[in-house]
Amino acid sequence: MMVFDETTEEMMVAVGEQLRALRVSRNIDQKTLAERAGVSLRALRNLEGGQGSTLHTLVCVVRALGRQDWLRTVGPVATINPLMLNRAVEPRQRASKPRIARGKA
Repeated sequence: MMVFDETTEEMMVAVGEQLRALRVSRNIDQKTLAERAGVSLRALRNLEGGQGSTLHTLVCVVRALGRQDWLRTVGPVATINPLMLNRAVEPRQRASKPRIARGKA
Protein backbone atom coordinates (compact mmCIF):
# COMPACT_ATOMS: atom_id res chain seq x y z
CA MET A 1 0.00 0.00 0.00
CA MET A 2 1.35 3.42 -0.95
CA VAL A 3 1.56 6.14 1.69
CA PHE A 4 1.36 9.79 0.72
CA ASP A 5 4.42 10.86 2.72
CA GLU A 6 6.75 8.68 0.65
CA THR A 7 9.34 10.22 -1.60
CA THR A 8 8.87 10.12 -5.36
CA GLU A 9 11.46 7.36 -5.62
CA GLU A 10 9.73 5.27 -2.95
CA MET A 11 6.41 5.68 -4.73
CA MET A 12 7.94 4.62 -8.06
CA VAL A 13 9.38 1.51 -6.43
CA ALA A 14 6.01 0.72 -4.81
CA VAL A 15 4.16 1.06 -8.15
CA GLY A 16 6.77 -1.13 -9.84
CA GLU A 17 6.42 -3.77 -7.13
CA GLN A 18 2.64 -3.78 -7.51
CA LEU A 19 2.92 -4.21 -11.27
CA ARG A 20 5.50 -6.97 -10.89
CA ALA A 21 3.34 -8.79 -8.33
CA LEU A 22 0.33 -8.59 -10.65
CA ARG A 23 2.37 -9.88 -13.59
CA VAL A 24 3.79 -12.77 -11.55
CA SER A 25 0.35 -13.65 -10.12
CA ARG A 26 -0.89 -14.00 -13.70
CA ASN A 27 2.14 -16.14 -14.58
CA ILE A 28 3.35 -13.79 -17.33
CA ASP A 29 7.06 -13.32 -17.95
CA GLN A 30 8.53 -9.88 -18.61
CA LYS A 31 9.18 -10.54 -22.29
CA THR A 32 5.58 -11.58 -22.95
CA LEU A 33 4.14 -8.62 -21.07
CA ALA A 34 6.45 -6.19 -22.87
CA GLU A 35 5.29 -7.59 -26.22
CA ARG A 36 1.60 -7.41 -25.24
CA ALA A 37 2.05 -3.85 -24.00
CA GLY A 38 4.02 -2.77 -27.07
CA VAL A 39 6.96 -1.52 -25.01
CA SER A 40 10.58 -2.58 -24.86
CA LEU A 41 11.74 -5.14 -22.34
CA ARG A 42 14.12 -2.50 -20.91
CA ALA A 43 11.20 -0.07 -20.42
CA LEU A 44 9.22 -2.73 -18.55
CA ARG A 45 12.22 -3.62 -16.37
CA ASN A 46 12.75 0.04 -15.53
CA LEU A 47 9.06 0.43 -14.64
CA GLU A 48 8.99 -2.66 -12.42
CA GLY A 49 12.28 -1.69 -10.80
CA GLY A 50 11.08 1.82 -9.97
CA GLN A 51 13.98 3.24 -11.98
CA GLY A 52 11.98 5.77 -13.93
CA SER A 53 9.62 5.33 -16.79
CA THR A 54 7.26 7.26 -19.00
CA LEU A 55 3.55 7.73 -18.58
CA HIS A 56 3.17 6.00 -21.94
CA THR A 57 4.92 2.86 -20.67
CA LEU A 58 2.88 2.84 -17.46
CA VAL A 59 -0.42 3.15 -19.33
CA CYS A 60 0.52 0.48 -21.89
CA VAL A 61 1.57 -2.00 -19.20
CA VAL A 62 -1.48 -1.34 -17.03
CA ARG A 63 -3.74 -1.84 -20.06
CA ALA A 64 -1.92 -5.04 -21.05
CA LEU A 65 -2.54 -6.35 -17.53
CA GLY A 66 -6.22 -5.45 -17.86
CA ARG A 67 -6.20 -2.98 -14.98
CA GLN A 68 -7.29 0.24 -16.67
CA ASP A 69 -9.53 0.83 -13.66
CA TRP A 70 -6.40 1.79 -11.70
CA LEU A 71 -5.96 4.79 -13.97
CA ARG A 72 -9.46 6.06 -13.25
CA THR A 73 -8.62 6.31 -9.55
CA VAL A 74 -5.74 8.71 -10.16
CA GLY A 75 -7.95 11.75 -10.57
CA PRO A 76 -11.64 10.95 -10.21
CA VAL A 77 -14.01 13.55 -11.61
CA ALA A 78 -16.43 15.00 -9.10
CA THR A 79 -20.01 14.16 -10.00
CA ILE A 80 -21.47 16.65 -7.53
CA ASN A 81 -20.86 20.36 -7.85
CA PRO A 82 -20.70 21.72 -4.29
CA LEU A 83 -21.92 25.12 -5.49
CA MET A 84 -25.15 23.58 -6.73
CA LEU A 85 -25.93 22.04 -3.32
CA ASN A 86 -26.77 25.43 -1.79
CA ARG A 87 -29.30 26.23 -4.49
CA ALA A 88 -31.44 23.19 -3.71
CA VAL A 89 -31.65 23.96 0.01
CA GLU A 90 -34.57 25.90 1.47
CA PRO A 91 -33.68 29.37 2.69
CA ARG A 92 -32.42 29.36 6.25
CA GLN A 93 -34.84 30.59 8.89
CA ARG A 94 -33.70 32.37 11.97
CA ALA A 95 -34.34 30.78 15.34
CA SER A 96 -35.80 33.86 17.00
CA LYS A 97 -39.00 34.25 18.96
CA PRO A 98 -41.99 35.46 16.99
CA ARG A 99 -42.59 39.16 17.42
CA ILE A 100 -45.77 40.23 19.10
CA ALA A 101 -47.57 43.09 17.43
CA ARG A 102 -47.89 46.00 19.81
CA GLY A 103 -50.71 48.38 19.37
CA LYS A 104 -50.25 52.10 19.79
CA ALA A 105 -51.99 53.52 22.81
